[in-house]
Amino acid sequence: MEQLTPSYNFPRTTLRIAVGVMFFMAGICFASWASRIATIQQNLNLSDAGLGGVLFALPVGLMCSLPFSGWVITRIGSRKLLVSALIVYSLALVSLGIAQNTVQLVACLLLFGFSSNAVNISVNTQAVAAEELYKRPILSSFHGLWSLAGFTGAAIGTFMIGQHVIPFKHFSMIMALVIITVIFTTRYLKNDKPASAGPVFVMPDNSLIKLGVIAFCSMICEGAMFDWSVIYFKKVVLAQNASMGAGYTGFMLTMATGRFIADKFAHRFGLKRTLQVSGMLTATGLLTAVAFPYLYTAIFGFMLVGFGVSSVVPLVYSAAGKSKTMSPGVALAAVSTIGFMGFLFGPPVIGFVAGIATLRASFTLIAIMGICVTVFATKAKI
Repeated sequence: MEQLTPSYNFPRTTLRIAVGVMFFMAGICFASWASRIATIQQNLNLSDAGLGGVLFALPVGLMCSLPFSGWVITRIGSRKLLVSALIVYSLALVSLGIAQNTVQLVACLLLFGFSSNAVNISVNTQAVAAEELYKRPILSSFHGLWSLAGFTGAAIGTFMIGQHVIPFKHFSMIMALVIITVIFTTRYLKNDKPASAGPVFVMPDNSLIKLGVIAFCSMICEGAMFDWSVIYFKKVVLAQNASMGAGYTGFMLTMATGRFIADKFAHRFGLKRTLQVSGMLTATGLLTAVAFPYLYTAIFGFMLVGFGVSSVVPLVYSAAGKSKTMSPGVALAAVSTIGFMGFLFGPPVIGFVAGIATLRASFTLIAIMGICVTVFATKAKI
């Protein structure tokens, strides 16, 4: 029988399951939104450039949340922040489904992004705590559950579109699932003690900055896939309604698979080599979808991108959580500040470039970021 640990009242497997469930709930929230972007764009009559401007609100909300989340997690601990932020996240999802105009959608996206990042930092802090109990890398598997939830959410979204279910009803069902799950899971999370009072803002050291830059390049590609994959299949690949989400579904499937094997791969070949391969897979996948914009070749390209981006963020977060100069929560917030700038610039830039040129030109530009992951990982001392 598995023994209890001094810092946790349940077997470590219980914590791993509880944290995994929270990752899954966060993933299904985000995927539910991503799967209905095309529907909401059509309902509000937004152009590609207009959608790019609206999507800018989500990463702005993320960035606004970064200093708040880094500060509040040291005051109340990651468990309390995670529970409250995940509930707000699901409520914000529902608000996206009832937005009647662009102004309302922007406001809802700000709240959605704000709560999303609070969930991200707190759930990863819980994951780092679980990894410490296991004494071996397991954080990528948590992100694999997030991606698996994304695949599930994309499949549900595709079904909802096929059944002509409006986003409000779709999102309300997801909200109910999240709240019920949180109520039953909360007691099994680690009740970490708030850190001692310290400065709200701390300049990350050189190693954390390097990790953040690598995350930045990868998250530009990741954000592009989340926000624009369905649009790309609709307008470039010319996929029919039933196939519009195929690229996104393929991307999420390989992203989840990659994250479940990333810990073992990194343990065998090292962090540097794993990140180098990740960057090349990302660039190759995007360029394949651009050069051959047909249904099956584009799906294949998006699946390569899923493998490519799968390991970057979890490995960067795992390394940041072991920082010797900051607590895990603050270190994660510092790296996220840099990394999520990719979410800030990526999706809106795609919309603006598409408005000037084409979506294919936008995706070619994003492919360069995959190459940058390989270049920076090669130069970094990791």
